[in-house]
Amino acid sequence: MKVIETALPGVLIIEPKVFGDVRGFFLETFHKQRYEDAGIPGDALEFVQDNHSRSRKGVLRGLHFQLENPQGKLVSAGTGAVFDVAADVNPDSATYGQWVGVELTEENHRQLWIPPGYAHGFCVLSDVADFEYKCTALYHPQSDSGVAWNDPLLAIDWPVENPLLSEKDLMLPKLSDAKRDRLP
Repeated sequence: MKVIETALPGVLIIEPKVFGDVRGFFLETFHKQRYEDAGIPGDALEFVQDNHSRSRKGVLRGLHFQLENPQGKLVSAGTGAVFDVAADVNPDSATYGQWVGVELTEENHRQLWIPPGYAHGFCVLSDVADFEYKCTALYHPQSDSGVAWNDPLLAIDWPVENPLLSEKDLMLPKLSDAKRDRLP
């Protein structure tokens, strides 16, 4: 397994070992000891919820986070391709306003580890994508929050111009308009 550090503290790109032949491939999508050895603290690897979404090309989901019960996420694309983003939206952080984006595909088998406290979102690049994520905390609707996907402070270089967004995501505020108590 190869682990690539990013510009955001704790956000890691993980490239699992893939064993392939004429029959197809095999890979371990999670092995707690290996991930601990790669630098993710063991207590951060206590997953309590797995999610799976299917979306079509041009869909953008995010940027989301939870205020209470913040979720660490280990994400990947089971089928298709997505551009996945972790963004630091904590005004007290040294990396506030910075983001990391990585293409996750069924071919590259990459994963992204996003520690609790970062905003997360992705857009679909392929005709269809199945996006899978393991979460360290349960979904808590009362503390669900987020910021606009096109926030000018973040200036994320999304590979889509006019994404298909949910009603909820259309209503997310820009960082400059967000109340401090609605940010990590």
